[in-house]
Amino acid sequence: MIDASALTAIDVHVHIEVDDHGHGSLPPDLVDAMTKYFGAEPSRPGIDDVAAYYRERRMAAVVFTVEATTNLRHPAISSADVIARALAEHSDVLIPFGSVDPLGPDPVGAADALISAGARGFKFHPTAQGFSPDDRAHYPLYERIQAAGLPTIWHTGQTGAGAGTPGGYGMKLALSTPMLLDAVAADFPALQIVMAHPSVPWQDEAISVATHKANVWIDLSGWSPKYFPEQLVRQARTRLQDKVLFGSDFPVLTPDRWMKDFALLEFPDDVTAKILLANARRLLAL
Repeated sequence: MIDASALTAIDVHVHIEVDDHGHGSLPPDLVDAMTKYFGAEPSRPGIDDVAAYYRERRMAAVVFTVEATTNLRHPAISSADVIARALAEHSDVLIPFGSVDPLGPDPVGAADALISAGARGFKFHPTAQGFSPDDRAHYPLYERIQAAGLPTIWHTGQTGAGAGTPGGYGMKLALSTPMLLDAVAADFPALQIVMAHPSVPWQDEAISVATHKANVWIDLSGWSPKYFPEQLVRQARTRLQDKVLFGSDFPVLTPDRWMKDFALLEFPDDVTAKILLANARRLLAL
C-alpha cells in the first residue's frame, strides 16, 4: 500500500510503453515519427524500471497504457497485465489505471474486467483512439466507470503522436478539444474528469470547463512548466489551485525536469504543496 504521508509528490501521468516481452504500445512507424518529432529516441522503460525510478524519488505514479487497437490497427499492451503487476509487486509506488478501446467490441465488458482486476481509474486518448468523447454511444462506458467511483484522465490538446507525418497519421486533433468533455462532465456529474496537458491551442476552453464543472481537473503534464501558457499559470495560482495536478508525461518528460522548471515559476509554498501532492491525494482517495 502507498504511504501517502511519506511521499514528496504524486505524478498522475506516466506511460507504460512496453510490456514484459518487449511489445510496444504503438506501431513501429508511429514510434519512428515521434522520434523525429521529439528529436531523440524516446526512452521506453518497462513497469519494473518505472517503479524503481519513482521509488527512488519517493513519488507515487499513476501508470497506464492506451488501448487504441481499432484506430491504430496495432495490438495494445494489456492493461490487465500492467494492473496485476503493479498491484502485486509495486503497490507501494504505482497506481494503475486501465484503458479501454471505446471502438472495441465490448467496452463496458472490458471496463468491468479491468475494474475487477483492480484498476484505480481509466485513461482515454480521443485522438489516438479515434472517438469523440461526447458521442452518446460511449455513455454506457462512462456510466460503468462512474458507478465504480473511479476517476478518468483524458488527453487534451496537441499531440506528438502522428505529428509531422502526412495527414498526421490519420489522427484528428479536434477529438481532443476540452469542450467535448464539457458535455461528459455535465451528463456524468459524479465522474471525475482530468484534462491532461496544457490544452494548446484550446487552453481557455480547458480553463472554462474546469472552473465551471466541479468534477473537472487539469493535469500539468507533457510540457516543461517554463512553456506553460500565461493564463494557465495565473489560474493554477488562484482559482484552480485546488483542481490542478502534477503530471510529467514520463518517459517523454521526466519529473526531474518538470520539478526543476516548475520551481522557476515561484508558486507560493502552500499552492505548490496542493499541486504536487494534496490535490492528487484527494482525487485518488489516498
